[in-house]
Amino acid sequence: MTEFGSTTPIHLDRGEGKGLAAGTLGLWGSTVIGLASTAPVYSLVATLGFVVLAVGGQAPIAFVIAFVPMLFIAYAYRELNNEIPDCGTTFTWATKAFGPWVGWMGGWGVAVAGMVVLANLAQIAAVYFWDLLGLELANNDWRIILVAVVFIAAMTWVSWRGVEIGERIQNVLLAIQYLALAIFVVAALWQFFAGTAPGATAFDWEWLNPFAFTDFHGFTEAVLLALFIYWGWDTCLALNEETKDPKRIPGLAALLTCVLLLFTYVSVTIAAMMYAGLGEDGTGLGNEANADDFFLAIKDGLLGPWGWLLVVAVLISAVSSTQTTILPTARGTLAMGVYRALPERFKRVHPVYKTPSFSTLVMGIVATLYYVGMTLVSDNILQDSILSLGLAIAFYYAITGYACVWYFRKELFTSGRNVVYRLILPLLGALMLTFAFVQSAIDMWDVDYGYTVLLGIGGTFVVGIGALLVGVVLMIVWSFFPRSKPFFDGRSLNRETPVMVPEEPGEYVRSVDGGV
Repeated sequence: MTEFGSTTPIHLDRGEGKGLAAGTLGLWGSTVIGLASTAPVYSLVATLGFVVLAVGGQAPIAFVIAFVPMLFIAYAYRELNNEIPDCGTTFTWATKAFGPWVGWMGGWGVAVAGMVVLANLAQIAAVYFWDLLGLELANNDWRIILVAVVFIAAMTWVSWRGVEIGERIQNVLLAIQYLALAIFVVAALWQFFAGTAPGATAFDWEWLNPFAFTDFHGFTEAVLLALFIYWGWDTCLALNEETKDPKRIPGLAALLTCVLLLFTYVSVTIAAMMYAGLGEDGTGLGNEANADDFFLAIKDGLLGPWGWLLVVAVLISAVSSTQTTILPTARGTLAMGVYRALPERFKRVHPVYKTPSFSTLVMGIVATLYYVGMTLVSDNILQDSILSLGLAIAFYYAITGYACVWYFRKELFTSGRNVVYRLILPLLGALMLTFAFVQSAIDMWDVDYGYTVLLGIGGTFVVGIGALLVGVVLMIVWSFFPRSKPFFDGRSLNRETPVMVPEEPGEYVRSVDGGV
């Protein structure tokens, strides 16, 4: 028995970890889940038009530049995971580096981002479901709400049922997404070279010139928009305790996911520009009427009677990401429960499925209540919360980057490798994301930024910053409960605390993807 009392979930000298299904994922499965979490099809559909409006032909290089801080932070995740392969990720690492208060807020940032994006994805999936059936309904229509809740419930069940079944489903859903993107690229280029593209525009190397931006405000807006469509790759790391070789494979999968996303986004963007052009009318990507969904604008002209395939791809992308979005938050709150940063129930793991049962169900229930509540009160506020998502993402990614530098501070200059991967890249990534956070907050303050005005300022700012401040309040309230004392006193989790993960790789079961 440890010094923390009889309710401590696991003896620190035991190697079975938190009770999750060790060795379930290999490199392939981990990468698939990382890609699925970003919802690549939906992310492109929802973002590309606005990026083109901001910078025109420099859209491809905007995606490349936005990739840089994500890659740098991915290295921070890799280095920290190599040392501390704990499913709490940002929460655990930041606590070890900076102490319980910063760590708790890092975990809260992950939870807020997950809850908001889950509500958004469910709504998008519902909208496209009814669109596939030929019905265009308002976001607050009861049929949209009903189907969205069904999607959340179904994906919560899949996540609760086990990583293995979730990974197998994601293999199929991601394959459909990339098949749809491949069809889009081939069809777009085919029509361009055949001379039948409505806005045929020849490829120009200036599209990839980082010095061709003419408007700084447009540049920052485009990069900030593009930056956050890479979000989700860190799900690979949240599943580290369920991955074969947890110190190596999750970090490698995260880096591989980022590179694949870069190739995907840039290639599809170039194909779309060559097909539709940058015009401000018709199917042109510069047409504001098409900015929020360029697939719907071009699907019939591009694929004719098969245009519905693109609608299905967006629907599947949203549904797929709905399931994978639950995973990191459920495991983050599991770790917080284990280390006493949350009530004891959060540490519960299903005895058969080896999933964080209580945390997973709470995530699904809270996301459902949040989505239904916001939709019934004001769909505009829900949309503003979605626009504010970047704040929470930049917040916890930046904390992770700084945590990497500070945690390894005594080892930074012991080798050239450490200087690069534990100091320069994580610090640059964290600084870039700090800038993204500040610049986004400034932009969101403007009353014209989002859909609502609250307290005389932009509703997006109020919702985004307010969500983080709610975390401060909850953290302070929890600190007064007896169970939380070991955590906030720095006893249940500190720099010297052994990680509660399986220790013997030889005991892992064969991963469902063969351990590739």
